[in-house]
Amino acid sequence: MSKKLVAYFSASGTTARVAENLAAAAGADIYEIKPAVPYSRADLNWMDKQSRSSVEMRDKSSRPALADTDADIAAYDTIFIGFPIWWYIAPTIINTFLEAYDFSGKKIVLFATSGGSGFGKAVASLQPSAPNAEIIAGVILNGNPNEKKLKAFADKY
Repeated sequence: MSKKLVAYFSASGTTARVAENLAAAAGADIYEIKPAVPYSRADLNWMDKQSRSSVEMRDKSSRPALADTDADIAAYDTIFIGFPIWWYIAPTIINTFLEAYDFSGKKIVLFATSGGSGFGKAVASLQPSAPNAEIIAGVILNGNPNEKKLKAFADKY
């Protein structure tokens, strides 16, 4: 049986709740991907072209700093990575996270929360940050998915 980790970034708490429930259903460890500088409500205003999130997402080379890099990635075979969908892709802090560790030979399964879009180009935008890992577009987990659904998702991997 492979050892699993649920790593997640959550700007508003929505993805955090899903990640906690997924980790419980999968029997996985959990790790929060935290920015060195937390996002404020103003930073997340996607309608403001000058907001921090808007600026970061326009700049594909943007790599927001992490608060820490103490995840023991080497101990896991499968890593579920969760995030809110921003502009049809993962927030660039997910690229920062992937580039901070060696994911060679790991299976990375994405899950996301979204206000209305799918994964879009999330896998394509993340693969260069973990070139020696297998990245799989998992599912969008909006609302409060039940344990049965989360367990079925986790058990596929």
